[in-house]
Amino acid sequence: MKKLINLNAILCFISLLSIQIAFAGDAISPMTIDGAKTVTTEEAKKLFDDGVLFIDVRKDKDWNAGRVSDAVQLNIKTKLSEETMSAEMKKSDPAVIYCNGERCMRSSDACKKAVAWGFTNLYYYRDGFPAWKSAGYPVE
Repeated sequence: MKKLINLNAILCFISLLSIQIAFAGDAISPMTIDGAKTVTTEEAKKLFDDGVLFIDVRKDKDWNAGRVSDAVQLNIKTKLSEETMSAEMKKSDPAVIYCNGERCMRSSDACKKAVAWGFTNLYYYRDGFPAWKSAGYPVE
């Protein structure tokens, strides 16, 4: 009887762990961020054409595989800070922050941080690099 209870406990634990693993990568980024304006791919391209700074907050591997032309990389895990953003722009300057699309939380998290640091003219490009590249816009 004791072995059966232990086996049931182990099976239950494995089932719960499997469910947790299955849903771990299913986070969907928020549609909006307080203090930032969400932009579509077309709106991001207009900002690009107007010379607005693009900030890529993806990891190095993604950055090295391709990025929006002339973007600045501030990897949210290793480089993004109030100081590194301030080195690239004034707090009132416009900037577009992007990552790998709606299943990537980096740009939403970066926008939240930047707003908290006092940056006031931010554009949250939720669709990110995959949509930019699919639209055939400038990449490097």
